[in-house]
This record gives sequence, structure tokens and C-alpha cells, in this order.
Amino acid sequence: MNNIYIYDGSFSNLLNLISYLLENKIKPFNIKITTYNPSLFEQIINIKLKENFINEDIFQNHHLLKTIYYVYLSDNENKEITIYYFLLNYFKFGNKVFYLKNLKCVDKTLKIAHLVSHEAHRFKGFTRFKELKNKVLYATIAPDNNILPIISKHFQKRLKNELWLIKDENRNIISLYDKKKYYIVCCDEFKLLDTTLSENEINLEILWKIFFKTVAIKERENKRCQMNFMPKKYWQNIIEMSD
Repeated sequence: MNNIYIYDGSFSNLLNLISYLLENKIKPFNIKITTYNPSLFEQIINIKLKENFINEDIFQNHHLLKTIYYVYLSDNENKEITIYYFLLNYFKFGNKVFYLKNLKCVDKTLKIAHLVSHEAHRFKGFTRFKELKNKVLYATIAPDNNILPIISKHFQKRLKNELWLIKDENRNIISLYDKKKYYIVCCDEFKLLDTTLSENEINLEILWKIFFKTVAIKERENKRCQMNFMPKKYWQNIIEMSD
């Protein structure tokens, strides 16, 4: 029987569980969130940890923590067990583990973290805010990975004097910023009453689209080259490409 250890879906609870498994030298078949439906040959094991087992060495290494956090934010279906084996090797080899790409778990971890980082970097530039009637800035995104926590931290610094909302349409979550800090909540818990654009925003969008078309040189149009720098899957949320 394959043992599947479950956690509540939070990053802290995942680290707590992995630290417990490593400390007790338990090698799970896999690690999944509580909503996971096991197969016929899998056994669910739910360990209710009464104390914090997170190894302090994880928090003292910023590079390590950032790497495994980015993997946690990915949409990879086996991200939890990948993090487990990466940490297993980290406690064996220390920082040298980042160079041991011959190990499958290390190579996979670094590749996933890079993909998440790369997508977050793109959305820092591709995210388009629109001004609503209530003067709140509103943006929608549809990323492959859960990059909302990463870009929210970016826009907290970039637009620190504004009220803004960013909705992840793929995960039904939204980030709210109140000029002090941002909060990420489920859209079901937060009802956006009115997404009507302000008159100023409507005029600006019209002017921006006119400018975008005017500066373009029709004879030199190269859609393939354009998509290399700005993939088509992002166009639906970009004002100048929305038509």
C-alpha cells in the first residue's frame, strides 16, 4: 500500500509536515492536499502535528526558502514530493545541492522554480490596471502558476499609494491592497460590486489603442516575432491587444 501524507494546502503546513517526515526518517510515496482522492492502492495518512516541526535552517537560507516557495506556487502535480526530496538532499549536502543537477529531484526543483520566476517576471510587465468608477485600480490575470503572491509584493512597492485589486481568473482568488498591505482571498469571500470603468479610463484606453496602432509600421508587422516577446496567451488581459 502506497502511503499518501496530506496537508491543508498552506506552505507553512507543508514545511511542517516535511520537517516531521525528515526528522523521523519517513519516506512517503507522495504528499497531497486534504482534498486529494486516493486510488485503490493508496492509503491516506493525516498526521496532526501538535507542535511546530519546521526546521529553522530552512528559514535561515533565503535562497533555499525562495526556491522551494516558488515550487510550492507552481501548478506541478507532484510539487510537494519534489520539495521533500530536495530538502532531503539539502540537509545531506548543504548549499552544494544547488549544483547537483545530476540528481533528478534537484534538476526538477530548479526548473520548476525558474518557470514560476519567469512567469512572475512577465506578469510584472504584462499586468494592466484599469481605473474603476470608485477610483480603485483593477486588473485580471490568468497565469499557469499561482504567481499572485509574487506580483502582489511587486505592486505593493510599485503602487504603494493606490488602492488596487488583482484577480487570478484561473484560481478564483483576488489580491486586495489597502495602501498598507495586501491580502489574498477567495473571490467567493469577496464580492466585487461594480467593475464599471471610470470615464477617464475609457478615454485613456481609446487613446492608448489609437497610439498603439499609429506607431506601428504595417509593412514591418511580424506577429511571430511579437509573440516571442509577448505570448498570445497573455493578450486577453492586455489593453492594446484585447481587440
